[in-house]
Amino acid sequence: MKKGAKRILGLERNVFYLGLVSFFNDISSEMTLTLLPLFLYDVLGVPTSIIGLIEGTAEATASLLKIASGWLSDRIRARKKLAVAGYSLSAFSKPFLAVAGSWPAVLIIRWLDRVGKGIRTSPRDALLADSAPYEERGKAFGWHRAADTGGAVLGLAGAAAVIALTQRGALALSLRTYRDIVLIGMIPGFIAVLIIAAMVEEKRPKAKGEPVPTRQAVRFPSTFYLFLGIIVLFTLGNSSDAFLILRARNLGLSTLGISLVLVGFNVFYTILSMPAGALSDSWGRKRVILLGWSIYTLTYLGFAKARSVAVLIGFYFLYGVYYGTTEGTARALVADIVPQEGRATAYGLYHAAVGLSAFPASFVAGVLWDKISPAATFYFGALMAGLAATAFLLLPLRRT
Repeated sequence: MKKGAKRILGLERNVFYLGLVSFFNDISSEMTLTLLPLFLYDVLGVPTSIIGLIEGTAEATASLLKIASGWLSDRIRARKKLAVAGYSLSAFSKPFLAVAGSWPAVLIIRWLDRVGKGIRTSPRDALLADSAPYEERGKAFGWHRAADTGGAVLGLAGAAAVIALTQRGALALSLRTYRDIVLIGMIPGFIAVLIIAAMVEEKRPKAKGEPVPTRQAVRFPSTFYLFLGIIVLFTLGNSSDAFLILRARNLGLSTLGISLVLVGFNVFYTILSMPAGALSDSWGRKRVILLGWSIYTLTYLGFAKARSVAVLIGFYFLYGVYYGTTEGTARALVADIVPQEGRATAYGLYHAAVGLSAFPASFVAGVLWDKISPAATFYFGALMAGLAATAFLLLPLRRT
């Protein structure tokens, strides 16, 4: 293959196609899963505490599997086959939401989808890091986040179109509408599986040009574990985004209105992800992440104090700025501070720190909502973000 032939739109071939995989997968996920809290709340009459329990259980399951799949990926020196298996399981499980008639059934389907995510995420992130040179790593993860969120924009726009055609301005989501959304949303999920199976190449992790021994233990620097501790602190206040959707409903926004606001949120996320990742390559990961966490704190305070739909919409768009600046940058930082041969394991631990913390975070958020007020949920999140940002500011970072 000629020099430069592996680059597409200025990106390494694998980086480009992994972004495309996430693009189509997120069209499917956003169509079927973003409105799931409204399906539970409006159609099945499930209380917010149970919605928080479902989300927390699903994410905790994914988190534990991310550790196992990351370790296995480093152990067998393979990324792609695990990623294909994970995307496939998610693609085949989501269509069953069209026939779910109770919250336990939804819990099982959501759990299977998260099992798929747990299997694929760590090997995929390691494959992405292995495929990009250090000086372009932030850009690569930024592209991946931008493509992922671009899919979310199309997925949410598609869901909004279905809602507009089937129930127009009705406040509550209907069973028929949600079933139509699920059946349409399964198609791009299968396309994502085909792309990763056919177009993405395996990258064998190497250390100093030699194959990594399969039984060699990999040691991570203490900085990595301190970073994980800070991530846990932040995530304890970062409950499921389902509560943001419920806050919008709490202030009187219709189902169609919510879907359109989510489109706008993801537009901001998409536009900013790649520039923010590239900025972190030159300006530094820490500065970009601190900027994002500061924006998050401001956003959650805004959600707590919002008394009108217009104000809430503005803060929802600002929330997209937070995501755009931090998601890809944090993943690039993990690759910066751990050895290459242990990247999948490190990503497993990173995602586990986020996911396992999300379980108590979502449950506590639901309890605060039910027992005190919706605003209490967001005040707590802002407090935890502020504490995490302070700790991260003091963390010394070194590239391995």
